[in-house]
Amino acid sequence: MTTPPENSAAWTTLAHLLRPQGRKGELLAELLTDFPERFEDRTQVFLAKPDFSGPASQARAITVTSHWLPVGRNHGRVVLGFEGIDSIDKAETLSGLDVIVPVTERVELDDDAEYISDLIGCAVFDGQDRVGIVTRVEFPASPDGSRRLEAAAPLLAVEDEAGTEVLIPYVQTFLVALRTEERRIDMRLPAGLIDLNRPAS
Repeated sequence: MTTPPENSAAWTTLAHLLRPQGRKGELLAELLTDFPERFEDRTQVFLAKPDFSGPASQARAITVTSHWLPVGRNHGRVVLGFEGIDSIDKAETLSGLDVIVPVTERVELDDDAEYISDLIGCAVFDGQDRVGIVTRVEFPASPDGSRRLEAAAPLLAVEDEAGTEVLIPYVQTFLVALRTEERRIDMRLPAGLIDLNRPAS
């Protein structure tokens, strides 16, 4: 991995570490990239507090040794193992940190793809109606959690002003415009989709 220059302040967040998962030092994390399988190729990353913008010397360089996608209530997240982190106590010291890489090392995307970290925090509009704010993105996975289902669309978890969450498929047929600089996603959703995807009362 190429080490970013000391004056670099441009980072991309791949995941946010939540808490230890199991007894071997692995951690459960919110996934902030639509390439969870890329952890197989990208083993060298940095750890830092959220919204970190400092030089590489102020972040912690670390090696990813394993990853897998959990199912059930943690569906859409990722479990990461790191070199030298082999106990619950060690894993707890990393809870709350972000997994980051320099922007210069971001994977080049296809024209119809976006970085999930660019979507988090965007306001979603259905026509003129404001649906809410994207809080995370879920990725459908195989029953054993070992691989992402490529044919299934990612789901935007959108929280409205009342704190209710609705899941919206992030597909090109629904997307009108994405303005990351304005933190806005314009969509044209099928009638009834939002009510259908709200949790039952």
